[in-house]
Amino acid sequence: MSPLLNETHDPALKSWVASANLAGADFPIQNLPFAVFRRKGSAEAFRGGVAIGDQVLDLGAAGEAGVLGAAGSPAAVAASAGGRESLNALMALGTKHWSALRTALSRALREGAAEQAPLAACLVPQADVEYTTPARIGDYTDFYTSVHHATNIGRQFRPDNPLLPNYKWVPIGYHGRASSIAVSGQKFARPVGQVMAPGAEAPVVKPSARLDIELELGIFIGSGNALGDPIRMTEAEDHVFGICLLNDWSARDLQAWEYQPLGPFLAKNFATTISPWIVTLEALAPYRVAFERPEGDPQPLPYLDSPANRAQGAFDIQLQVLLQTANAAKAGTAPHAIVQTSYRHAYWTVAQMVTHHTVNGCNLQPGDLFGSGTLSGPTLDQAGALIELTTGGKNPISLPGGETRTYLEDGDTVVLRGWCEKPGAARIGFGDCAGTVLPARA
Repeated sequence: MSPLLNETHDPALKSWVASANLAGADFPIQNLPFAVFRRKGSAEAFRGGVAIGDQVLDLGAAGEAGVLGAAGSPAAVAASAGGRESLNALMALGTKHWSALRTALSRALREGAAEQAPLAACLVPQADVEYTTPARIGDYTDFYTSVHHATNIGRQFRPDNPLLPNYKWVPIGYHGRASSIAVSGQKFARPVGQVMAPGAEAPVVKPSARLDIELELGIFIGSGNALGDPIRMTEAEDHVFGICLLNDWSARDLQAWEYQPLGPFLAKNFATTISPWIVTLEALAPYRVAFERPEGDPQPLPYLDSPANRAQGAFDIQLQVLLQTANAAKAGTAPHAIVQTSYRHAYWTVAQMVTHHTVNGCNLQPGDLFGSGTLSGPTLDQAGALIELTTGGKNPISLPGGETRTYLEDGDTVVLRGWCEKPGAARIGFGDCAGTVLPARA
């Protein structure tokens, strides 16, 4: 057994919450992701919870029931921290407490557990809750970790030299806007900004006509580091609490005009949608895969390299994009899948992102969020953005009902989904990450 696997990963485990045992369920007992919730439409305080089947286990109530460990134990301390209005306090505790809480939850939620009666009173149906962002996000950094995405985009603008010379040496990123990040269900107005039409003498201010998606993962930082103290590769994953889905909506026409010389600005800061559930790195342990570079590519510099990262630094997370037009929604037609790919194709790993971000002494804090960047696969049908799928709008994609899209139209809803499955391991999922485009405001 891998040293990263333990009793909580046993695929034979079943829960006394019957819905957690259903085939294809996102939230079996082997997952146990975290979110912040309250009863829908209520004035209750938001608090931390854990998904089990179609229920949310109220962490604060579970902690008060005293069934997740003796007072003062790492599991009990973690449960108390996790039951607050955000997960920042839990994130700050570190791997010892996270793992202790996961083990305690797993044992208490298993079939035959003595804790069933007191914990049953702490469950709330997911159908009856609403979510907020799971942490106070102090800073948000968006990376560019897919070489396939970078190449596809570069080829549209620099056919003879699609990749810039630094790409294969350094994890590229930019600092984004944390205030416009919201959980699944986000509805936002089409952004307005400056656009320079080809051949025009001056830009105009108008609603974006090239509104796009970016299929990404979000990486939540747990325990931070002191200003000036870089995080080494061997320690990097100890500073990561978990992973969620992330859609970094992008206005390509605004971006084309503004991005030089300092990078994205209004084209990106109007909305970012994340899934409410954070899947921990511990839950993802069965789905680790080797980090590999294509033959002939430069190997990472020593500070971005480690034996553990090479052996199992990547994750095989299946990712899917679905699109539902306003007409499809009115007709009751389900969202239509337009892309499927895997996070295993990323050029840089989670550990490398953390290490590079801090090599200059930058201090990370609990609740900081990284975006992975658009996660495109090696073939165009695995592209994680419409600008790639449609080759810059030249080749529309076909949808059910005879509709087509090059870029998003008002009323469109985009849903991201993610899951992990393989023989010999329990399937786990991330839930949905959905957002809807509204008309631009006058």
